[in-house]
Amino acid sequence: MNLALLSAFIPTFFFVSITPGMCMTLAMTLGMTIGIKRALWMMLGELVGVATVAILSAIGVAALLLNYPNVFIVLKYIGGAYLAFIGLQMWLSKGKMAIKADANDTKPASRIDLISQGFVTAIANPKGWAFFVALLPPFLDASQPLISQLAVLITIILTLELTCLLIYAAGGRTLKSILMQSGNVRIMNRIAGSLMIGVGVWLAVG
Repeated sequence: MNLALLSAFIPTFFFVSITPGMCMTLAMTLGMTIGIKRALWMMLGELVGVATVAILSAIGVAALLLNYPNVFIVLKYIGGAYLAFIGLQMWLSKGKMAIKADANDTKPASRIDLISQGFVTAIANPKGWAFFVALLPPFLDASQPLISQLAVLITIILTLELTCLLIYAAGGRTLKSILMQSGNVRIMNRIAGSLMIGVGVWLAVG
């Protein structure tokens, strides 16, 4: 791997990744409602989605899809509606994602539910595809083996993405701790639900 390119790639991607976006907002929301430990399952799904987008972008599939933007419409609207529905349930203090006054009140969201949320959010975001199409080529050295370079870059991408997701989830947990002092669970659910609905709408119309 060209060290000069690598030294430029790491801060570039970290800056882009730490910037608030749909996945980071989702991490903050789940950090608030279900905690960092369980939010790791959402992060797993999101990282699988990011890796998928990065690999497909590298082999040119993303460029093809971007020429036919209608491919994203179904994914965007289904994914957006899915997240908005969850957000509405949270706003109403219902569903598996909402904060409960009684921890034993309902069955928590399953790992599959959380993984699906992260994966759908990553895959159905056309800006993510466009970003990888634009970002990856300038950091690839034509004189070096392509596969090994991609392996290094994608590993770095996933590491930085996970770091940023954890930062946002920790922020959500801190916000929950502050709000818990008031003892008003409904307010916390409405804040988290509004954020989740926002992510869904952002995904659908972005």
